Amino acid sequence: MVEMKDSFKAKSDAVGAEIKTLIKDHGTKKIGEVTLAQVYQGMRGITGLVTETSLLDAQEGIRFRGFTIPELQQKLPKAKGGTEPLPEALFHLMLLGELPDDDEVHELTSVWQRRSHVPKHVFDTIDATPINSHPMTQFVIAIMALQTESTFAKRYAAGMNKKEYWDATFDDSMDLIARLPRVAAYIYRRKYKGGEHIQPNGLLDWAGNFAHMMGFEDEGFKELMRLYMTIHADHEGGNVSAHTTHLVGSALSDPYLSFAAGMNGLAGPLHGLANQEVIKWIFEMREQLGVETPTSAQIEEYVKKTLSEGKVVPGYGHAVLRKTDPRFTAQMEFGKKHLPNDPLVNTVWNIYETVPPILQSLGKIKNPWPNVDAHSGALLVHYGMVEYEFYTVLFGVSRALGVLASLCWDRALGLPLERPKSITTDLVKLWLEEKGEVWEG
Repeated sequence: MVEMKDSFKAKSDAVGAEIKTLIKDHGTKKIGEVTLAQVYQGMRGITGLVTETSLLDAQEGIRFRGFTIPELQQKLPKAKGGTEPLPEALFHLMLLGELPDDDEVHELTSVWQRRSHVPKHVFDTIDATPINSHPMTQFVIAIMALQTESTFAKRYAAGMNKKEYWDATFDDSMDLIARLPRVAAYIYRRKYKGGEHIQPNGLLDWAGNFAHMMGFEDEGFKELMRLYMTIHADHEGGNVSAHTTHLVGSALSDPYLSFAAGMNGLAGPLHGLANQEVIKWIFEMREQLGVETPTSAQIEEYVKKTLSEGKVVPGYGHAVLRKTDPRFTAQMEFGKKHLPNDPLVNTVWNIYETVPPILQSLGKIKNPWPNVDAHSGALLVHYGMVEYEFYTVLFGVSRALGVLASLCWDRALGLPLERPKSITTDLVKLWLEEKGEVWEG
């Protein structure tokens, strides 16, 4: 633990010095040009953030510290007898930029186990919410209840030196990551399993223990959780959950407050809630068609019906990617290895063969290919997790790895309050009439 913290401090100091030199020597150079469309359309494509942990390439997909998902599956340490990477190993890579060895990963697992205690008042707070509350609502409320434990908040109130912000952020991030599986599993068992809770197993890895606490002892499901937690962990800095965590953290809100804000963003149907929408759409299709495994022709007709009603086909398209999401491919390969004959999984594959040509024929969609959400639900259903409202919570537990690693870097580098300039449409009109300068502060 101490060695890892010291390594992070040394690396962040070196990178911070490098960034200062870059700004001094090249700070006035432009990176691209901002268009009026970008101003109005969600700042799409504007390079305005630095996120060290991962990079999303339109053609190659996500890279974590330069490594593709297949490379991570090959190079990252695995659980004994397992074939999927351990999320602990990915966190080490994202934080330090180095591939860990087995000993380093096992040490991190032990650290998270020791830090995983959840105070009783957090469970009491969860229990005080209506049982029909959405799992993400309960999840965010639980994170906010955990904020009483924030080291950063306590040290800041006591007059912490700004050079120590990274240290308190690091400790909060480690504590929060350690506690999230316990909190999420508690919500799952409360809402869907009659409140029959399962105590942690200190002999298991982070994702394996999460599966255990939810009540899934199948080794295949534990492997799925290791894969799921790895591939959903980060997606560079511009997505809603990552950007929100960074933005709120830039106000020096502690990691609990920052992450809770990010999870409220993840709960949106245009972000993390999409994985829930995918499996719901497939269930509705099977119900309306009256068949368990629709044919390609039936899928095609249902897709056209969905589009004709002004709806989207959930799980298809991505703001950046222009090819099949490598995270979809990783899950498809998992399915072919572990459950090749599952009817629902085969339906997902049939949809994959059917939907892109239809979307391409419309001529309006830049990316007709599936994203990560198009596959994950089918794998979970196979192992018995049919409660699709909970899927976004799984996503949230995973995403903590990336956004909190990035938050540690934000504070180590002393990144400032994020405060982009906004303008009014009246000013835009004056600018277009050449009567005013639109970029004036």
